[in-house]
Amino acid sequence: MRTTIDIDDKLLEPVMKLTSASSKKAAIETALREFLRARRREELSRLIGQYDHFGVSLKSLKKMRRDD
Repeated sequence: MRTTIDIDDKLLEPVMKLTSASSKKAAIETALREFLRARRREELSRLIGQYDHFGVSLKSLKKMRRDD
């Protein structure tokens, strides 16, 4: 989908550097993917914290992550 938007260069430049993107489009797509991934992780964390029969607590999941 083609869209025209104004994006602050001071905001876009560091994103391009951090993502090593070769174009503005690639940087924006990467940033959007990362944003969605972060939101999905947050939602999953909330769901796990509310589900008592999962067999693994949020605390133990965090410990497993540190042990990797």
